[in-house]
Amino acid sequence: MAKIYSKKPTHSNDFKPKTETISFILNFSKAFKVSAYNGLKFETILN
Repeated sequence: MAKIYSKKPTHSNDFKPKTETISFILNFSKAFKVSAYNGLKFETILN
């Protein structure tokens, strides 16, 4: 059976993350580094 995509979803997209989660993601992104060498990409975490 085909899905009916014209109906609106019943769930809400109002996300309210904790401040600890935001802090963790920001600190991780500061410590994450991608280096490229001869066409290869190396991902490192600098913690």
